[in-house]
Amino acid sequence: MDEIRGDEIRGKAEGTAPVPLSVLDLVTVGQGRTATQALRTGVEIAQLAERRGFHRYWVAEHHSMPGVASSSPAVILAHTAAHTERIRLGSGGVMLPNHAPLVIAEQFGTLEAMAPGRVDLGLGRAPGTDGATAAALRRTERLNEGADDFPQQLMELTRFLDDDFPDGHPYARIHAVPGPVQATSEGGVQSPGRPPLWLLGSSGFSARLAGMLGLPFAFAHHFSAQNTIPALELYRESFKPSAVLDAPYALIGVAALAADDEREARRQVLTGALSMLRLRSGRPGLVPTPEEAEAYAFTPMEREFVDSWLVNIVHGTADEVRTGLDDLAKRTGADELMITANAHGGEARLRSYGLIADAYGLPGA
Repeated sequence: MDEIRGDEIRGKAEGTAPVPLSVLDLVTVGQGRTATQALRTGVEIAQLAERRGFHRYWVAEHHSMPGVASSSPAVILAHTAAHTERIRLGSGGVMLPNHAPLVIAEQFGTLEAMAPGRVDLGLGRAPGTDGATAAALRRTERLNEGADDFPQQLMELTRFLDDDFPDGHPYARIHAVPGPVQATSEGGVQSPGRPPLWLLGSSGFSARLAGMLGLPFAFAHHFSAQNTIPALELYRESFKPSAVLDAPYALIGVAALAADDEREARRQVLTGALSMLRLRSGRPGLVPTPEEAEAYAFTPMEREFVDSWLVNIVHGTADEVRTGLDDLAKRTGADELMITANAHGGEARLRSYGLIADAYGLPGA
């Protein structure tokens, strides 16, 4: 195994956490708030995560969603890198079919040059949006074409990141700059390395591919909980040791929110549930306030959706959330938990991460 990349991937659990804890930030925009405020909160969350011993801070690519200000992960990560010093930063993820592989290699090569040894490149094959927006992003109506070509796009991206297209390849003379080997002013070369690749998924396709390629795998438990254990089993069964990993490494994204009491936690997570209901109904908008969510008149069908959504959100007091996270880690065998706290205001999200850190005895209180 490549020890450098392996160490970058495998974290060390802090405090009494059974596995490393990380943060997934959707950079949510609440009703009455602005994207500017949401992005500032994102930096505050990353700084808190770094101070308290969380392992990574990732952002996810979404488009045409007023309540999610993370359409440009590379831009957000560059800004976050300038305001942090140690925590790993990454995409959870960049949607590969939306972009030319060379562009991603250039963006994340630039990030690696800005924050050497701190950058992760997580890749997904979904559009991160609706069909019409995906068509606008990809300039094609044949949306399945991008997803079906994902393995080929992944190979091309890897070649650009490693700068190792074989002789005779049409791209052999093209270099993603900054890249793994760049000339210095003194005439020598420097090797800043390149970010480790992760595959993301909510079903079996990326799980199997990650296993076959010996890559770390991140599963979206927070919105596809019924598929978590089957996907992780498929990943582990398919795994082949590689230069990156000698054994499987599976991270799962977990929706979790801690508050000072159970009622407040319920109020906060209901805002995210109503926001998701509206998104799934074709009515995306800003994340509603707790007051609006409590006053909303749910139809029986809407109530059924919300209740089923809330079942998979670990929420309550700090101790209750810790118990839920520990149980989830045990049931799934996950090597790392990446927590996303979706709520209306930044204050509730910051408070949640702080309470979870306290519950696990993480440093920097």
